[in-house]
Amino acid sequence: MKRERACGINAVDAVLGHQPERIIQIWAAGSGPRIQALLERAARHGIPVQQAQPTALDKLSEGETHQGIVAEFRASEPLQEGDLVEIVENAGADILLVLLDQVQDPHNLGACLRSAAAAGADAVVIPRDRAAGMTPAVRRAAAGAADIVPLIEVPNLARAMERLQKSGVWCVGLAGEADNSLYSTDLKGPLALVMGGEEQGLRQLTRKRCDALARIPMRGGTESLNVSVATGVALFEAIRQRTTGKDAG
Repeated sequence: MKRERACGINAVDAVLGHQPERIIQIWAAGSGPRIQALLERAARHGIPVQQAQPTALDKLSEGETHQGIVAEFRASEPLQEGDLVEIVENAGADILLVLLDQVQDPHNLGACLRSAAAAGADAVVIPRDRAAGMTPAVRRAAAGAADIVPLIEVPNLARAMERLQKSGVWCVGLAGEADNSLYSTDLKGPLALVMGGEEQGLRQLTRKRCDALARIPMRGGTESLNVSVATGVALFEAIRQRTTGKDAG
């Protein structure tokens, strides 16, 4: 089974909280109260803990900021398209998904996972190729959300969208040139928010597959937002509409 490393207090805390049985080893160089609390929890689970020099943790974390603690664990098998079908069936009419079209920066993927977790999204879907996958950098940027929101890899994003649409999920793509404002777009009901990658935004095939396109209105001359920021804006506009039952108009 593949092994991964969680680097930093929040990332280790999330693994301890959600899958302690998978942790193989923890290395610690710090002695602050938050690290000590994690080590005490690890001891209760019988997880081996080894004191290490900061330079050793630098090597273990492969350049990621580790805050004095690193955990190695047996990774779960990546979720696949079949798992997405099951999530859709179980979530029902209020399903909320995020689809990322070739987001390649691990920090952006981590931040998108964090926003998805905060909004209570049911899953984040990424293409298998030309996209960031789960890494220590993603885990750290996600600040624990990588163990809360399912991350699903699909071979073909447009085909996955077609499958979602057949299940009644409305796919709304975010695009700066769209005619309709995000705030006047109906985001209630079964919904997948489709976000473009850092380089070219939504690819042509992905764009064509969307049921609707919407833009985030911006002032001050800025042409576009970082994909993780745009994802957060779109998610919480969807939550606002679902909570109030009304559009902003």
